[in-house]
Amino acid sequence: MEPQDIQHAIENFWLRRDGQESKLDDGGKSGGAARGNGHMKPLEDLVKSIFIDCGIPEECIKTGQPYLPGYYRVRKQWDLVVKYKGVLVAAFEFKSQVGSVGKNFNNRFEEALGSATDIDAAQRKNDQSPFGQLPPWLGYVFILQETPETEKEGKDTRAMFPTDAAFHGLSYNQRYQEMIRRFIGERVYDAGWFITTKRADGDITYLEPLAAATASVLRAAIEGRVNVVKAMLKE
Repeated sequence: MEPQDIQHAIENFWLRRDGQESKLDDGGKSGGAARGNGHMKPLEDLVKSIFIDCGIPEECIKTGQPYLPGYYRVRKQWDLVVKYKGVLVAAFEFKSQVGSVGKNFNNRFEEALGSATDIDAAQRKNDQSPFGQLPPWLGYVFILQETPETEKEGKDTRAMFPTDAAFHGLSYNQRYQEMIRRFIGERVYDAGWFITTKRADGDITYLEPLAAATASVLRAAIEGRVNVVKAMLKE
């Protein structure tokens, strides 16, 4: 996965999103193109290609929001699931935030935390540990549009009790980075990929500002997971 591959995927992300927005009855004013489907597929395809490069057959990689069992709810749709010889190799969430970050930041956090917590509980508490001998291995891919709103520092952190000083003064962009950094550090998710993108004067650019969640780190993490699974299967 070279930088030009990522650039192409980001350009396709915008192209698909714009196409979806134009097809919505309200022009995307209520929830935007996030209510459409398929704009994250270019990123899904890149992640899928890593598993294929690692020797996982393509038919073992399911997209289109396949279901996995939960504990607090009966099942949950994931965006990409890899099942190889009866083993859950990986489950991925793909999310984006384009505009209205102040209204949706908490929703994105709660979705991500809830999904990971539910599948972890399913492995520990459901009968016969549904995912086999290895615990679930989770990935989180996130695209954030850079705007003046996402880059403005000093967002309010006041609460009825003292809040974590690490969040003081951070922008929404930096809060997302801290969220994903903590997810990975606390093994809520095992790997992540955080991308920021912006459009200016017709140009589309992207950055990977979080060192722990770049494409190269994600590839290394996936390779390690596949190696563990294959070793367990004595391949």
